[in-house]
Amino acid sequence: MSSEFEGKKLLILGGNPETTALVKLANEMGIKTIVTSGRHTDDAKKYSWKSFDVDGMDVPGVIALAMEEKVDGVLVGVADILVPSYCKVCNALGFPCYATQQIVDVFAFKDVFKATCERYGIHGIPEFYLDADLNDRDIDKIVFPVMVKPVDNGGGVGMTVCYSKEDLKPAVEKALEASKKKRFIVEKYMQCEDMGMYYTFKDGQCSASCIYDRYTTDEQPGLSRVCLGGTYPSKHMKEYFERMHENAVMMFKDIGIRNGVLMLSAFYENGEFYVYDTGFRLQGEAPHLLIKEIQGFDQREMLIRFALTGSEGKMDLLSSDDPYLRGKWAATLWFLLKEGRIGKIEGLDKWKNDKNIIANAQRLYEGDNIPKEWIGNEKQVMTRLYIVCDSKQELGEKLREYMDCVKVFDTNGNDMLLKGFDVKKALEL
Repeated sequence: MSSEFEGKKLLILGGNPETTALVKLANEMGIKTIVTSGRHTDDAKKYSWKSFDVDGMDVPGVIALAMEEKVDGVLVGVADILVPSYCKVCNALGFPCYATQQIVDVFAFKDVFKATCERYGIHGIPEFYLDADLNDRDIDKIVFPVMVKPVDNGGGVGMTVCYSKEDLKPAVEKALEASKKKRFIVEKYMQCEDMGMYYTFKDGQCSASCIYDRYTTDEQPGLSRVCLGGTYPSKHMKEYFERMHENAVMMFKDIGIRNGVLMLSAFYENGEFYVYDTGFRLQGEAPHLLIKEIQGFDQREMLIRFALTGSEGKMDLLSSDDPYLRGKWAATLWFLLKEGRIGKIEGLDKWKNDKNIIANAQRLYEGDNIPKEWIGNEKQVMTRLYIVCDSKQELGEKLREYMDCVKVFDTNGNDMLLKGFDVKKALEL
């Protein structure tokens, strides 16, 4: 790889396993990576040039660290909650930052983001008013089931499905505990199709890099429906471009987005799209791996380059990008684990000799423990496989092959895997 950035120091905020790939790529670019987070054992720290235990939320502490280490740039990892800190740190030090305070004010909190979307004709999930006092008059207006969630956390953290008024008090307590701002929202619990829309921005240009369908587990009642995988491109893509894309682009432009990557998550029900989440950073789901394989550009490299130079490079975004994936079909396949300690993993190694599997983003290994508090959020994900095929039929066969061959057992020999999604229904085969 080019030695253009050889010896440059890049401070990365957050050290979760999803950030590890970002650190590894920066290392390959000759960059001296410095990872900081509040947990000494975070995975990304194992691969960095240096690591520190300054919490990414501690803005004065991060600024002091950056100055002490004489870094050349700062970048946020795969963590929504750290984007506001990233913005403040970069502004204080005069470093390039793809997020402005105006953008952060919109995307940092689910309730503010939802209100902004409505102004552009982008609908959010129907919501019910409720505060921490749990007033009976407010509760009487709620139509169950509903989802209670913190306004400033993601990945299923702090979220609970409530089927009756008796479920509300513990759900609200859980959401408030997971919220830095001690705010929560109550929304209709959507039981319909799920989608992701992943945008790339470069110097004011905006492109929908991929639009895909997501599938979630229903094996964990009362908890957030964790993703089981996604298939690309979405069966609803034509309708999305006709009905919602231009509204989204207008919103992005008006709030000032010029560079970076952004995910919109939405439900699709009876011809309508209901946006429920966003993330203005690389995604843990890592669609950028599929984009790199098919489109030929790497969003991680673009963001690293921007952090050090203020430019994402010379690539022509609009000619390089294609949400129809140049005729290819792709998928992410997630393997979710039940509570327990992993005793044995079988069948996963075959991906190394499979030309259709472009990556295996493994987070958990034999000997690792999955505690109860991980169930219902993305911490229970063992690994994600990234699959690219020439046809929809081939993709379906490949998904079924790995769902059948991968097995995970706990130390007592019990099956730890949740069931995968219905491939035939998902791809309309």
